[in-house]
Amino acid sequence: MKYHHLGIPTTTQHPGETYLEEYRTFCTDHENNPFGIQWMRFEQDCPLPGLVKTVPHVAFEVENLAHALEGHEVLVEPNSPSEGVLVAFVVCDGAPVEFLQFLKK
Repeated sequence: MKYHHLGIPTTTQHPGETYLEEYRTFCTDHENNPFGIQWMRFEQDCPLPGLVKTVPHVAFEVENLAHALEGHEVLVEPNSPSEGVLVAFVVCDGAPVEFLQFLKK
């Protein structure tokens, strides 16, 4: 696993937000700051679990998403929020953790 970003829920709009329509979520680009912070703002009807919408999460890049999920409580099933990436969330000690697998072309 390799650190990828820190996702922090917010109610404040940030410059450069991207809108993920399927999840009714706005997020900033984690590469726009030196610490990999991704601000996440959720519309009221966002379908993501409350834990993701209220507790910061750490995200890790993994080689094999299915393997990384083994033995963990899955919070958000594997999905593809953008082309070329699979993501899923698990729960670790009451906090959400995101795994990302970048698909090779």
